[in-house]
Amino acid sequence: MTNDSESLPQPGDEAPADAAPADEGPGDTTSAAVPASRLPELLHAAVTSVGGVERPGQVRMAEAVSAAVDAGEHLLVQAGTGTGKSLAYLVPALAHGDRVVVATATLALQRQLVERDLPRTVDALHPVLRRRPLFAMLKGRSNYLCLHRAHEGTPADEGEGLFDPVEALGGPTGKLGQDVLRLREWAGETDTGDRDDLTPGVSDKAWAQLSVTSKECLGATRCPYGGECFAEAARERAKLADVVVTNHAMLAIDAIEGAPVLPEHGLLIIDEAHELVNRVTGAATAEMSVHAVNRAVRRAAKLANEKAVDALQAAAENFHGLMETAQPGRVEELPEYLAYAVAAVRDACRQVITSLGETRDKALTDEDAVRKQAMASAETLHETADRLLQDSEYDVVWIERSDRFGLGAASLRVAPLSVSGLLRENLYKERSVVLTSATLKLGGDFNGVASSLGLPVEGRLPDERSVAEPEPAQGDEAPPYWRGIDVGSPFSYPKQGILYVAKHLPPPGREPDRPQMLDELTELIGAAGGRTLGLFSSMRAAQTAAEALRERLDNRILLQGEDTLGELIREFASDASTCLFGTLSLWQGVDVPGSACQLVVMDRIPFPRPDDPLMSARQKSVEEHGGNGFMAVAATHAALLMAQGAGRLVRAADDKGIVAVLDPRLATARYGGFFRSSMPDFWYTTDRNQVRRSLAAIDAAAAPVRPVVKRTAP
Repeated sequence: MTNDSESLPQPGDEAPADAAPADEGPGDTTSAAVPASRLPELLHAAVTSVGGVERPGQVRMAEAVSAAVDAGEHLLVQAGTGTGKSLAYLVPALAHGDRVVVATATLALQRQLVERDLPRTVDALHPVLRRRPLFAMLKGRSNYLCLHRAHEGTPADEGEGLFDPVEALGGPTGKLGQDVLRLREWAGETDTGDRDDLTPGVSDKAWAQLSVTSKECLGATRCPYGGECFAEAARERAKLADVVVTNHAMLAIDAIEGAPVLPEHGLLIIDEAHELVNRVTGAATAEMSVHAVNRAVRRAAKLANEKAVDALQAAAENFHGLMETAQPGRVEELPEYLAYAVAAVRDACRQVITSLGETRDKALTDEDAVRKQAMASAETLHETADRLLQDSEYDVVWIERSDRFGLGAASLRVAPLSVSGLLRENLYKERSVVLTSATLKLGGDFNGVASSLGLPVEGRLPDERSVAEPEPAQGDEAPPYWRGIDVGSPFSYPKQGILYVAKHLPPPGREPDRPQMLDELTELIGAAGGRTLGLFSSMRAAQTAAEALRERLDNRILLQGEDTLGELIREFASDASTCLFGTLSLWQGVDVPGSACQLVVMDRIPFPRPDDPLMSARQKSVEEHGGNGFMAVAATHAALLMAQGAGRLVRAADDKGIVAVLDPRLATARYGGFFRSSMPDFWYTTDRNQVRRSLAAIDAAAAPVRPVVKRTAP
């Protein structure tokens, strides 16, 4: 998606005397920067173009981004909801002239940037910039439909044939078969091949039939459809673009694998930066499952030599037998018998890779896609097994059970103990990085989040730049230098919201069934007239609460998982008497301004599970180095979620409501103050009667549809 059609200056336009000179052509990433003195003019033009007015926090953020880029520094910016942070970083980025990469965590923000913010901003800034910067979206290859698979067929994992007929996918009348047929028709209609442009969407299984990973791709020069390839076209647009909008996963791959997947750029902006550590950790996590090993055997059997296939089959059977009885949990050191099984898989995969390489033909054949698929499976397994056997102190290994591939299926997983070192080494060199989010300060400062992002405390510069400030030390050993600023929010949180902690409730235990908590929740929803977003620490707790309240109230209770998340949010927003209950994905990203969401309830402080292998390993590591593992890991994790969850309440200037935390530890525990100072500055109370009166007043002002309480708890 680019604005190619509007990339050239219009005839008759004249640049102001101190404006940047006009480009030689579109997509020039070496354009002269616009003087910083013109930043207020540019920001005003951009904000006016979207029908708004500049806000103090927005102006301050834009000035800080401009100064950081000019000084070659890194910047953390906490910008509350409603600040207008997208324009606050886009305007100085476009004015600076270098190519910029913007990485976000959510599809919604990517689309907002490419379809709304960037087109309007480019148009608004053109009279001063004297150019129309190009912009493009770039995602991983598997997000784009593969034309080779659409036209030539899909390599089969099962059966005798090289390619799956539609009948093997449930027939043309089955859901999977219908989706595949629709995708093939869509291949001739779409301009982008981007999965997110397909409406309605299809299942992951259907999409996998007509997409490829980077390892499975035949390559643009060998594929007969290379000249039309959607993924290659997206990469070419990104090479020409001045602004490349991508996601955290692509950024992680770029940083981890060493082979650049993003075009060269002078400025990196990471929006929703509170999510980056989790996304990078996910990208750096590998898995060896029984399912993956068996799949590699099936794929190798088609083209690899018999000896290699037999070796992998034997290794797969041995691994399967061991994993059937393996107990879930962290593995500090691979037992000898398990290490032997993993080594057998690794060595057999190496034989398969060698065999597939020996049988490669120079000319493209129908078998090439099958060979690439088999090679990809074997290479991925070989890399994972090798990593597991290295027994690195910087990795965490654990056994995990899942029902995804059948009852009792188990897998070995390996993840980095920390990604801060990786980010420090790969993210902050040779470019300025701006990291922004509504939640970067925890417990009142940036240090905890900055450290997790690879920005050490010793590299922190004063928040406000001083004329007398000494030049920081340079050299390879110098830390990345950064500043942190909080530009606030245009909302008046103490006047618009209340933070209520149900101090009278007993502390939550391990069981999700909390009768007194459910009584409290019933009363709160009754007083609010519905309008409730219920954020639960587990899916089991959300289900338990939904079942109980459906018996007690006439309000409609929507539950995550009973429909697509987008449809649930639309239904919740359209009916004031409706409630929506769910878990992790509802704690952030839900944007429902107005009277439909006036009560946000958290059932408990969302600490990670005590048996979470990765979190517990990270906590232990901090303690071994003399730190407070609980605060650095468990409390930080929970505080980020609570800050994000509380942020669901006030989404507009006239929103009012209550955040209710049904966990007394937020009021009674020593760490309670840390959590409260990490959340928006709502008016704080533990008075349940005051909260009910406030809810009733908000309810009356919003003219709600009142619920009927059918039965109260005994």
